[in-house]
Amino acid sequence: MIERLIKQIQEKDAPIVVGLDPKLSMIPKSILNKSFEEYGETPEGAADAILKFNKAIVDAVYDLVPAVKPQIAMYEQFGIPGLIAFKDTVDYCKGKGLIVIGDIKRGDIGSTSESYAVAHLGKIKVGSKEYEPFAEDFATVNPYLGTDGVKPFVDVCKKEDKGIFVLVKTSNPSSGEFQDRLIDGEPLYCHVADKVNEWGADSMAGEYSNIGAVVGATYPEMGRVLRERMPHVYILVPGYGAQGGTGKDLKPFFNKDGLGAIINSSRGIIAAYQNEKYIKYGEENFAEASRAAVMDMKEDIKNG
Repeated sequence: MIERLIKQIQEKDAPIVVGLDPKLSMIPKSILNKSFEEYGETPEGAADAILKFNKAIVDAVYDLVPAVKPQIAMYEQFGIPGLIAFKDTVDYCKGKGLIVIGDIKRGDIGSTSESYAVAHLGKIKVGSKEYEPFAEDFATVNPYLGTDGVKPFVDVCKKEDKGIFVLVKTSNPSSGEFQDRLIDGEPLYCHVADKVNEWGADSMAGEYSNIGAVVGATYPEMGRVLRERMPHVYILVPGYGAQGGTGKDLKPFFNKDGLGAIINSSRGIIAAYQNEKYIKYGEENFAEASRAAVMDMKEDIKNG
């Protein structure tokens, strides 16, 4: 799967993933009103608006970017209708040829972790038939429970040719409360990075492993250390744009071959029309504003 992602990155010359993390406050009133007219001010109405919004964004940017990353919590909050919108979003994006990274941050033990892995990356057997419940290409995984929680995902990745991104050093301000704590003289995130190398060694696809890492753009110096520590690991980099990361912060995350990292931007793209820089597009042209934001991000990364 990592080879498919790399090929898309190279063909589109854009190491960019668009985070599909919609909030109702981001959705233009014309879309909300139409959905509420049909379904009422209900979770069903919210889910319908979210799906319409996502489709318009995807239609505007799919030829520019290799991947999207829907954050499942933004959908789960609307219950079953929200989860249906999540699945419909995944299917729509894959229909456009995009790689889908399910931002689910799951991690548990034994059969529970195995069930998460099957739900998002694998197949479930029902009687004599098999189904792909959510059918993402990659998923984000929380390694806090150790190998017990990660190995079921690795096993499914090997079986189904899928991939995961393991949380190593996240972009949020309080990440250091645990991740920066010294253990045997080194920060915890370095020990997690070593485990990612270990888990990924048995799932190589060319120069890179299907087992990737999440390292926030808000910590470029740590990114430099982790890039050297995980030379064959692809890094998913959140924190660009709205969280403060800029193009010049991103260079340490890439290898000398120009590969090795894919940069996420969520509200900086999908809610671009609300940004003063793109205010000229207005609500009615929100998708065009998102396209402009992707093109500006691509330029910023190149010039960084």
